[in-house]
Amino acid sequence: MDSDLLSILPNNFDTYDNLKKQSIIKYLNQLDLIEKKAYIIGKNHLGTSFNIIKSNGFINWQKNNFSN
Repeated sequence: MDSDLLSILPNNFDTYDNLKKQSIIKYLNQLDLIEKKAYIIGKNHLGTSFNIIKSNGFINWQKNNFSN
């Protein structure tokens, strides 16, 4: 994993199972620069209450990429 990605992983990343971890990494890797900045700002402002799995961006990304 590259250092840029490591620096933006959610604080509770280690608590997720491997499937969720892979999804989070894929999601973060596909963010463009503006989306990544917005994600970092949100993560920093919300602190420990931030939950990437419940974030609108992650939920919408999952719907668009894993819909049946």
